[in-house]
Amino acid sequence: MNATTSEVPTLHVSRLHLVAMPSAVPVAREFVHQALRHWKLDDYAADAALMMTELVSNAIKATGFTDRQPRPWEVTAQHVIAVQLRAIGDVLYIEVWDRSPLVPIKQDITAEAEGGRGLHLVEALSEKWGTYWPPAGGKIVWAMKALIKLPSPALDGSTLQLRVPDDLQPQPGPVTEQASTALMQRVLDGLRQVL
Repeated sequence: MNATTSEVPTLHVSRLHLVAMPSAVPVAREFVHQALRHWKLDDYAADAALMMTELVSNAIKATGFTDRQPRPWEVTAQHVIAVQLRAIGDVLYIEVWDRSPLVPIKQDITAEAEGGRGLHLVEALSEKWGTYWPPAGGKIVWAMKALIKLPSPALDGSTLQLRVPDDLQPQPGPVTEQASTALMQRVLDGLRQVL
């Protein structure tokens, strides 16, 4: 598919809400592998999972528990993040929403530095990356990766559903609605640019 093609691009979306704590990182990474396997885009899983890891780590630093496993009663709306994958035609978007409006900043790194390389990795692995402030609040940090092959299977509606086991569904309420609204706003904005 290219810019001269008049076909409407396919849209695949999968998202997940997580508590912003260190264990969210491997969960988000597995989410990427599972979604891309389902879409027959396994070849992109390693890069996409690394980018998701870095973006989720930054979201945890901005809004979550960085040094310990929280007790259930300590988790508030401030500690919810949302991760999303979107494949629109021949482009894959890796997106992470959190409640903080602050922009992540690329660190100056030295050979001795133990951290601060995350956004440099995202920049190296993606065609573009940036920050978006949805009307619902917070921010979405996103990275874009061009796809050589298109996702599949053909859309049957199943790829648009939230893929979370029933017993792990987020509690209905303003934070879940805010995260979903913010991520869907990004989808709509992306579609407006494509169409």
